[in-house]
Amino acid sequence: MNIYLGLILAILIGNYLLRLRVELLNVSFARPQLPEEFKGWYDPRRYQKSQTYLKEKTQFYLISSGATTLIFLVFILGGGFNFVDRLARSFGLESAFTGLIFAGFLFFGLQAITIPFSVYNTFVLEQKYGFNKTTPKTFIADILKSWLLILFFLGLLFWGIVVLFESGGRWAWYWCWAAVILGHLISIFIIPLIVLPLFNKFTPLEDGELKEAVAAYARAQKFKLKGIFKIDGSRRSTKSNAYFTGFGKSRRIALFDTLIQNHSQEEIVSILAHEIGHYKKKHLLKRLGVSVLTKGLLFFLLSLFINNPGLFRAFKMENVSVYASIVFFLFLYTPVSFILSIAGNIVSRKHEYEADRFAALTYPHREAFISALKRLTVNNLSNLTPHPLKVFLDYSHPPILTRIAVLKALNRGKEG
Repeated sequence: MNIYLGLILAILIGNYLLRLRVELLNVSFARPQLPEEFKGWYDPRRYQKSQTYLKEKTQFYLISSGATTLIFLVFILGGGFNFVDRLARSFGLESAFTGLIFAGFLFFGLQAITIPFSVYNTFVLEQKYGFNKTTPKTFIADILKSWLLILFFLGLLFWGIVVLFESGGRWAWYWCWAAVILGHLISIFIIPLIVLPLFNKFTPLEDGELKEAVAAYARAQKFKLKGIFKIDGSRRSTKSNAYFTGFGKSRRIALFDTLIQNHSQEEIVSILAHEIGHYKKKHLLKRLGVSVLTKGLLFFLLSLFINNPGLFRAFKMENVSVYASIVFFLFLYTPVSFILSIAGNIVSRKHEYEADRFAALTYPHREAFISALKRLTVNNLSNLTPHPLKVFLDYSHPPILTRIAVLKALNRGKEG
């Protein structure tokens, strides 16, 4: 067997078996007894509902990911990539544009696989548990908008990478790295202003106690804001969120309308205090720095596999090309990406603790953030007792019970 084919099959099958093991462990670790910390927040029936939600979400994930993995295996072993390549080449265009057609066919093929699962998740599973507010019209509109953005921005990026690797010589990976970083920096500014408003309506938060409380806290922390906005998140889900967008003077606070409806003023300000903590601790800049380095690693490794004959034989390809090299390399990069994601989650959980601490030390309503976390957990039917391996591999935030315990210990220390 071709060594690359064996490696790719091992990666695909091994990844699914690992996910299967982790998810089953996570479900088995769920506790039927409500933790003491959440008594008075979860009524027994709703807590049982959260357990059922976890089981059904896990079952759906394993079925959908299993089906997708099986389709990938059949497609690879059956020479599907070569069929798509021959179809793309039939248009008789130059290599970079042939690559766009090749990638486009693969993209829409993947969409044909994933959209039915997305429909079921949104209109059956999320609907069953009272989360879904998305209409079929909004769902279709979101897909079409996403397609247009992906085809334009990622299509342009893919085309540029192909051109650079075809003409850039030994330093092509470096120029690709620089171009992608430049594009990423530009996107930080254009996404809040152009992309996000395509999917949600951003309305300036009306004058009142909440707006003044948020502004007063931001002023106290010397945190300059361009504006405070409310998002119509309830168009799609009952789940709540809040985030910051932009850098420098373009920084904006975005509050989901569901957050405003379900939380007290003190809770909302405490959540924003946590988000401001990320800025004050320079977490976003640190993540940006890590992203720059990991993208450099990706392109350097990619340069080692461009037009690799053995890799193309693994996919039963008749012709060698830069554009197909990029797609095939992503299969080999999966273990590297997996390891980097684990490291990233470890750092992210550390950052969350630091932002929690910032909120607790700078916002005088000490219990507000704890009650906010509890309310978010209950409203979203979040798992209170995830398995440690699941946390280690996948959680970007610490488990809720651990976060609350750390916050309470910090508050006791302040009182002392």
